[in-house]
Amino acid sequence: MGGFFQMLRKRKELIPLIGFMAFAATGATSAATYFLFTKTDIILNKTRNPEPWERIDPSKPQKLFTIYQEWKPVEELELVKQLTK
Repeated sequence: MGGFFQMLRKRKELIPLIGFMAFAATGATSAATYFLFTKTDIILNKTRNPEPWERIDPSKPQKLFTIYQEWKPVEELELVKQLTK
């Protein structure tokens, strides 16, 4: 670790690069954690929840940003869903 700081003292132009990379890594990790725990279509344990798409509320938008989205159920699809259960 001491060698790393000695290298930074000699090459000060690397400090902004390391700062940007740390910021990007922190942002990517926090975004992945946020989506993992808040989105319903991401599953970790498939044995406990084999069909996660069945529990998604279609009236709630799943995208990060939606414009004028309206959901209407498809009657044929609902009928097929009832018959297959």
